[in-house]
Amino acid sequence: MSMITERPASNPAGQPPVRAVEGPVARRDVRAILSAYVALTKPRIVELLLVTTVPAMMLADGGLPSLWLMAVVLVGGSLAAGAASVLNCYIDRDIDQLMRRTKRRPLPAHTVSPRNALVFGLVLAAVSVALMAAFTNLLAAGLTLAAIVYYDVVYTLWLKRSTPTNTFWGGACGAAPVLIGWAAVTGSLAPAAWGLFAVVFFWQMPHFYPLAMKYKDDYARAGIPMLPVVASTRRVNAEILIFAWLTVLTSLAVWPLGLSPIYGVPTLVVGAIFLVEAHRLCRRATRGEAVKPMRLFHWSTTYLTIVFVAVALDALI
Repeated sequence: MSMITERPASNPAGQPPVRAVEGPVARRDVRAILSAYVALTKPRIVELLLVTTVPAMMLADGGLPSLWLMAVVLVGGSLAAGAASVLNCYIDRDIDQLMRRTKRRPLPAHTVSPRNALVFGLVLAAVSVALMAAFTNLLAAGLTLAAIVYYDVVYTLWLKRSTPTNTFWGGACGAAPVLIGWAAVTGSLAPAAWGLFAVVFFWQMPHFYPLAMKYKDDYARAGIPMLPVVASTRRVNAEILIFAWLTVLTSLAVWPLGLSPIYGVPTLVVGAIFLVEAHRLCRRATRGEAVKPMRLFHWSTTYLTIVFVAVALDALI
């Protein structure tokens, strides 16, 4: 952290000592610095990942797992997701400064130095994997490490910058917490775990493509080949609808894998609304009308939350 110091300077006019400022963040207080480090972990993403992890653990246990195990997985999972996000910010610092949506992040804004961000991310990753290995099992720890490496090395460094299918192939990272939570409880992976994994995996395309539509110019400016940047409206619409339908159908296919109508009925209802919103967005885009892609983006988050809350209630009741 930079500091402000006062030291005498050569001043023949007898003026007061010059107040020397060292570093780009000298005038920021401790709270602002801590807030910057928290921002690097992308807390909203961490929250969404935990929404899928806890219900998966409850379904794996057939009720409520031990509070100790849940605490370990929540802390370890939060640290792992935060580590992946910090390292993502470190790797993407060159393109983040070109995009309106990301130029105020701590690295482009020079609130945190790249070196400090790198060290912070690596420490979080090491602690998260160590916690999972020490207090859960090797399968959960291995999946945690694999998710971090895949997101930062395979997705961020390679796929994101090289192919418009990056969102599809990167979807495994966002769905990994389901498997990690299940493995932490049972030490293995059952069909229901893979079914919930598939729900989150397919969901990420109709969730993210609307965001990419809104910030299409940003991604183009940074040279990132997100699908809405390089493909036609027809192609983007087709993928949104295909993956929205796959998401809903997969969520219903999980129903017979040990779940009851407590899960199935609300999942069917919110799935229908999700599909209506997806078709509405694509229809307006095809007609060349003004679209509000963030409506589907926000609703998709609500959809996933309700589905996994239904999983948790089913496991409890």
